[in-house]
Amino acid sequence: MSRDNSALKIIKKVTGRATSDGAGVNLTRIMGTPELNMLDPFLLLDEFQSDKADDYIAGFPDHPHRGFETVTYMLAGKIRHKDNAGHEGVIEPGGIQWMTAGRGIIHSEMPEQEDGLLWGFQLWINLPATQKMTEPKYQEFSKDEIPRETRDGNIIVRVITGETILGTEGPVKNIATNPVYLDIRLPAGTEFSEPVATSNNKFIYVYSGSLSLPDTGNRIMKLETGDLAVLGQGEKLCITAGTDGANCLFLSALPLNEPVARGGPFVMNTRDEIEQAVRDYQEGNL
Repeated sequence: MSRDNSALKIIKKVTGRATSDGAGVNLTRIMGTPELNMLDPFLLLDEFQSDKADDYIAGFPDHPHRGFETVTYMLAGKIRHKDNAGHEGVIEPGGIQWMTAGRGIIHSEMPEQEDGLLWGFQLWINLPATQKMTEPKYQEFSKDEIPRETRDGNIIVRVITGETILGTEGPVKNIATNPVYLDIRLPAGTEFSEPVATSNNKFIYVYSGSLSLPDTGNRIMKLETGDLAVLGQGEKLCITAGTDGANCLFLSALPLNEPVARGGPFVMNTRDEIEQAVRDYQEGNL
């Protein structure tokens, strides 16, 4: 791997923690931990991966959200979504659901299967204060609706949102933080490069295989399966796959630089707003 001073460099590496959420779903929390509480505007990243039904079958029964966006991306298995506004659907392998909770929604996310592999990610992205009380909305796309690029070396890039240097645009549009969300799949030893917005915060998560990229000392650092790297300033992402190849998620978005108040499923700017969200939920006004 050649050293490039304009390349993004690792400023922090973390590995997720095993935990459970919902009604007892076993998962790995990668962001939203003491090691990495958040990366403005990214609030949380969970990976759920199991072929044991007991790890996921209880799902996520009815629960509320307000003030941010949830992004569910499936690699394997199916999850059924229902909400209190009458919206319902199934997120299938390769599909994405981008939900803007806005002023509030109550929904459930339940496995649409009783056995087999369930594998996917849920990401939480903050909303700016001016949009926290907007009406809830969804952007949902199947595997076939998410464009993919094939680059030299048989590198595959699935573009969920944002636009690549080759002009491929993801189907998710009009998100306040102007995010880029790429699923990059590299055969063994291949190199991938992509320009990035210098104003955005950025991270990469390796969900299979291994890859390498420079750290702030311009030393080459290896990321293994389950590693997340926070990336510093730079003009392009430059990564090289290991001997077993690499599959990874790359995410980038504008920081909001606003106060963050959290209260379980609510993310607002002040503690008073969190308390109001709790009251609204208890009184049936969410």
